[in-house]
Amino acid sequence: MTDRTATYYRIATQIEPFNKKGVELTEGTTFASDLEWDSLTVMDFVAAIEDEFDIIITMNMQAEIETVGQLVATVEKLTA
Repeated sequence: MTDRTATYYRIATQIEPFNKKGVELTEGTTFASDLEWDSLTVMDFVAAIEDEFDIIITMNMQAEIETVGQLVATVEKLTA
């Protein structure tokens, strides 16, 4: 298993409690359209990801992250 795959699965585990619609996750899954998250859900989720990986995702970074794959790439960059 590659580091990216491990990161993806850790993120998918964090998404699970927020995935109220049971959407099947892929790297292309969008937080706003597919998962239909509101801003409060996004903030709670970002906090969970920051805790899980011991990182800080700035507001500017958050604004650019639309898909699960983009989040994986960002986490990989911040933990490298």
